[in-house]
Amino acid sequence: MGSRGKYSCESASETLEWINAILQFIKPYNSIINAHVVNFFKDRLWESLDQQWFQCLRHEPIQNLLLIPSGVVQDYWPDSLKQFVTTLRSLVFSREQVDLDKVFPGLKITVLNSVLAQGMNVKKKHEVEVLSAVVSFITKGVRVQTIVDVGAGQGYLAQVLSFQYHHSVVAIDASSHHGEVTETRAERIKKHYAAQMRKFNSGNRVLNVPKTITCRIMSIDMLKALTNMSLLDDVKQPRLIGQVADNKTSLLLAGLHACGDLSVTMLKTFLECEDVKAVVSIGCCYNLLSEECFDAAGSHCGFPMSTGVKSAGISLGKNSRDLACQSAERWTCLDKDVGLQNFELHTFRAAFQMVLCKYYPEIIKTSPSIGRQGKALRRQQQRRALHSALHNIENKHSTLPQSTSKMKETCLSLQPTEPKTDESSTLELGVDTLSCDGFMRCEENASVDKYLLFEKFCQSGLSRLGLQPLEGMYLYEIWKEAEPFAELIGSYWSLRAAFGPLLETLLLLDRLLFLQEQGSSVEAIMLPIFDPALSPRNVAIIAKRT
Repeated sequence: MGSRGKYSCESASETLEWINAILQFIKPYNSIINAHVVNFFKDRLWESLDQQWFQCLRHEPIQNLLLIPSGVVQDYWPDSLKQFVTTLRSLVFSREQVDLDKVFPGLKITVLNSVLAQGMNVKKKHEVEVLSAVVSFITKGVRVQTIVDVGAGQGYLAQVLSFQYHHSVVAIDASSHHGEVTETRAERIKKHYAAQMRKFNSGNRVLNVPKTITCRIMSIDMLKALTNMSLLDDVKQPRLIGQVADNKTSLLLAGLHACGDLSVTMLKTFLECEDVKAVVSIGCCYNLLSEECFDAAGSHCGFPMSTGVKSAGISLGKNSRDLACQSAERWTCLDKDVGLQNFELHTFRAAFQMVLCKYYPEIIKTSPSIGRQGKALRRQQQRRALHSALHNIENKHSTLPQSTSKMKETCLSLQPTEPKTDESSTLELGVDTLSCDGFMRCEENASVDKYLLFEKFCQSGLSRLGLQPLEGMYLYEIWKEAEPFAELIGSYWSLRAAFGPLLETLLLLDRLLFLQEQGSSVEAIMLPIFDPALSPRNVAIIAKRT
C-alpha cells in the first residue's frame, strides 16, 4: 500500500508525512489548481505558469499532452517541466488494480449471470462483481449479520450480495424511484432463483431479498438511526457457523461511489456506532463535499476529516475538489481527434466567457452554467468537414462518377440529425465524444471553420441562458482576440489535469488518516480494487474494528 516507492500510508505517521509532502508541493500552484478554465482568456491564465513550459508545449503533439496527467515526459522538455511532472506523479497514490488474491487469500470473484447483470453496463458489472466479492469476504471475516448498502442506487450491489452470496442486506437510497426499481428488480430475480431451485430440487432454502429504505441521509445521527435494530429487526439474519447467539445486530456499511459527504458520513458512523463492525467505502463526487472552516469546533465537514490535515489549515475550494475527479487513465485512453475536439470545446467556452463579460456583465455574477454542448458542436463540425471533403472530390473530377455520387448521397443520409436545443452533452475530457474517422478537419479553412463553430456555440449558450443577441455585438472581434492564444489551452488544461489524481490522493489520505488516528482499535487500509481504465474512482477505504 503506497504510491510508487517513496511514500507509504501503512501507519498514521507515514500517511501524515505523505500528506505534508503533497501540501508542500501544491502550495506554489494554487492559481492553476483553483482556476476555472472558462476564464482562460479573460484572466490570461497562462501567464501564471512558466512561460518556457508553454513555449515548449504549445506545438506539442496532442498525444503527448494527453499523457501528462499520467506522468509521461519527453526528453527534449525543459528540465524544470520534467521535474514538475515527475515529482507531481511520484506523490500520487497508485491506481493500478491490486492483486486481490494476495490481499484477501481465498477470495473468489464470481462472474455475474445474465439475470443479476441485467441493466448493468460493462463498468458497473465490473465494479459490482469485484466489490460484492470483497464485501462478502470481509463480512464473513468479521462475522457480521447484516450489510447496509449506503447510497444503493438501483440496488445492483445489494442484490448480488443477497442472491449470489446469501447475505442479509438493507439498501438505503434517497430516491424513491430507485427504491421502487430495486424492489421490482429483486422480485424478478427472486422468481428466477425460485424456479431454478424447483427445477433442481434444491430444497426449501429461503432466498434473501434486500430490504429497501428510502431516506436522504443528512447526518451521522440519521445513518446511525437507520442502522438501529428497530429498523432492521425484520431482516433475515442467518448466523454464521460458530457465531455466538445474542440479541445485538452487527453491521457492515458498504458504499459503491456514495456521493459527496455520504462516503464521509459512512466512515464517521463506523466510528460512532458500535454495532457497525466494518466499512467498505469507495467515494466519488468530491466537488459535492462540504468544506468548512478548519478551526470550527465539532465540525462535521467532508474535508478535512483528520486532525492532521485540519491542523495544516488547508482549504481547497470547489474548483480544486472538482479537479480531483479528473482521471489520468481516461486521458491516456483518448485518441488524437477526441483530445483535439475537447481542447477546442474548452476554447469556445472560454471565449464565450469573454462575450458574457463584455455584453452581459450582470450574468457573470450568477456564475452561469450553459450546460454541456460538446455533442452538438462535434456533429456540426463532422458534417461540415464531410461536406468539404466531398466537395473537394467533386472539384477534382469534372464529371462525378455515378458511384461517387451515390456515395455522397449515402454519406449525407447517414449523418446525425441536428440535436435538439435542450440536449445535454458532456464537455469534460474523454466523456461523450465522437470519433470522426478522418473527416474531422479541413485545414485550409480551419480558422473560418472554427469561428463559425464558435458563433454556433455562442448562439446556443445565449439560448440556454435565456438571452437574446444584442445589436452591435461583434463576436468576430472577440474570437480574433482569443484565437492567438487558443493553442495554449490544451497545454494549460493538461498541466492542470495532472493535479487531479494528486488532489484525489490528498482527499483519500485525509480519510485514511482520520481512521488511523483512532489508534489500535481500528484497522484501516486503502486499496485500488477496480481496473482504473474501466472505473477511475477505484480506491476503496476498508476499515474494521480490532
